[in-house]
Amino acid sequence: MKQGKRRIAFAAHVDEDRLPRLLVLLRSLALTNPAVCEDFLLLHGGLADAAFEPARRLHPRIVPRKAAPAADGAAEPAPRTPGFAPLPGQAAFAALTAFAGDAAFDDYDTIIGLPADAVIAEDIGPLLRTRAPFVPYRPAGRAGPAADPGNDPAGAPAPGREGAAGPAGPGAPEDGADGSGTPAAGEAGHGALAGVAELSDREFYAAYCALPGRKAPELLLHCALPLLREGGPITTRAGKRVDAAGLARVAGSALHQLGRYEEAVEVLTPAAGDPRRARNHEALGSALLALSRYPEAETHLLLATAHPVVAPRAFAQLSRLAWLHGENEKARRHAAQGLDADPTDAGCRAMYARASAGAGEAGDPAAQVAHVALYAEGQENSGDKLLPEAVRRCFGAETGPARWHSVPVHRLVDDALLERLNARRGVLVGGGGLFLPDTWPNGNSGWQWNVPDAALRRITVPLAVFAVGFNLFEGQHFSRTRLAGSLRTLAERAAFFGLRNRGSADRVRELLPAELAGRVRYQPCPTTVIRHLIPGWRDPAPADRADVVLLNCAYDRAGLRFGHDYGHFLGQMARAVRTLRAHSEVRYAAHAPSDETFVHDLRREHGLTLPVEQLYDLPNDRLLDVYRRARLVIGMRGHATMIPFGCGTPALSLVSHPKLAYFLADLDREEWGVSVHAPDLAAELTERAWWLLNDQAAAVADVLERQEALLRVTRENAAELSRLFGGEAPGAGPGVGGGA
Repeated sequence: MKQGKRRIAFAAHVDEDRLPRLLVLLRSLALTNPAVCEDFLLLHGGLADAAFEPARRLHPRIVPRKAAPAADGAAEPAPRTPGFAPLPGQAAFAALTAFAGDAAFDDYDTIIGLPADAVIAEDIGPLLRTRAPFVPYRPAGRAGPAADPGNDPAGAPAPGREGAAGPAGPGAPEDGADGSGTPAAGEAGHGALAGVAELSDREFYAAYCALPGRKAPELLLHCALPLLREGGPITTRAGKRVDAAGLARVAGSALHQLGRYEEAVEVLTPAAGDPRRARNHEALGSALLALSRYPEAETHLLLATAHPVVAPRAFAQLSRLAWLHGENEKARRHAAQGLDADPTDAGCRAMYARASAGAGEAGDPAAQVAHVALYAEGQENSGDKLLPEAVRRCFGAETGPARWHSVPVHRLVDDALLERLNARRGVLVGGGGLFLPDTWPNGNSGWQWNVPDAALRRITVPLAVFAVGFNLFEGQHFSRTRLAGSLRTLAERAAFFGLRNRGSADRVRELLPAELAGRVRYQPCPTTVIRHLIPGWRDPAPADRADVVLLNCAYDRAGLRFGHDYGHFLGQMARAVRTLRAHSEVRYAAHAPSDETFVHDLRREHGLTLPVEQLYDLPNDRLLDVYRRARLVIGMRGHATMIPFGCGTPALSLVSHPKLAYFLADLDREEWGVSVHAPDLAAELTERAWWLLNDQAAAVADVLERQEALLRVTRENAAELSRLFGGEAPGAGPGVGGGA
């Protein structure tokens, strides 16, 4: 089952004569489609690698592929109807593969064949959304694009409407270097095409950076960083001046989004010299915060609060900085200042609630285990709210301060916190996808627990890692040096190191030396056995299950989930909803407010309305009740699959992240998942749903049988940890008092 985004590449046949013309193609593609950056395959018959250096200076994803020679003309797509409607193109595909060989395209789902001498002056978005294996292209001057609806039966938003219907690609700065808004795709670079053949590299970089609107982060950085590092004025060939400080902010923000925090600081530092540059100070302060350079971060964030527009975000970051140091009152004060500047700011509102929640200091330290976890509050992800409770229930019915001391995972482990940890029976780091680089990033560990190696080594009580997930999306990267060092120290120090699926365990082992890799073990997420952990639980009788199918979609990091396929996904899901509605009520289960984007887009684009269960507003017991009474759940979030499964409810996964495939592989039920990129998503999803709905008793029995293996592992591991933490504390093991 495909897990990641659909892989798209441009391809052109080049030889020594065509290389100079290729440079014009690359410039025109970037200047008229600034938000597009895909692999560019250069198929050649044996050119030296140095021959591709001019192309590499224009595009960050040049991929030379040596291919067998072909007859004259065989490498070019055959002449075809004017315009660039994606026709079946079998003859053209055969011509290109005759030169390149089928193996040249094995890494990709869609190849867009371009003549090396083309000059692109139109929006090529329809080509990126086309799902045919091969799309030949012939430029047609300024003629508008014409997508062939036959290649995407579900349909897609009109060209330029990606933003209206949902995400269309990875996050990019929202505005250009000059701060202007976003024009329609394909319009931005028309003026810049004048003299495109004669542009020097620097002139091309300046022309691209001067374009208004959304840009591909990778291509933006490819053009902006050489200009910023050279210094001096940045002027286009036409005489337009590019604001260097504004460009530094946009480039720094792109680097931050990509997790390249050190480079972000390098780019932003010279541009922050002017105290009037509040946006630059905020961006620099945020990058320094991500590197755990806290005093410097505070200085720049305070400077940023002087600007009324920037102040709310700067105060939210200052509140976060104070909170992670355990300074709750200061954090609350900064959040309140941000709300004074903008009462609607969600970041400040969330931080005010977090700082007001208290530190959970009650209880006898000698009887407690310190539980390091993500503690969600307010309208945050409902799955994260259930996780800490589910972890604790693995060790008994007592989940409060009599047995547990709550430690937020993002709190800095300084001397004061280290003293509190060492005063407990032990430290349990448990629950959630904590091996993730871009939520509350820190330079101390490289993952979510904000613990320096030196502090980790000074923990004197037993330490265990329990049911943690490796949550990297395809296309995301860790700072491997820092993460690998932290993982090594953690593996050396921890008496138990359990990952919540075998795929996560394998990813962590890859980062450890051989002598430590064997310490990594399998410990399923406790939500997957939750019905065995709650005293008095009773499975619903068949008659007690509502004839309801619950649907969930996730929108965090939407570009990484959908790529260019959001229109296809939305259209296919509209088909699936219509089919399912003929037999069951379909309701929407929102784990977080952002999940409701699907409901709005489905209504606007396809005229369908779904009732919404706002799970993020429910306490844990009501959340579980919603899931245990449904007949089927179709979920994209990990816990929109794992929680219903743990309640004994059949579930199908909309796979947009590797962790869902990992979980299904552990169950030996890969057929319970369908990729969001599947060409026939609606048909596959409804076919599998019918099987689970039409033989509900067999489906529930299968879930319960699969659950038994996870429960057995959990009981064995919990018993081992109970002994590690001292006798029966913190509990007598899972299933105590349970009714399942």
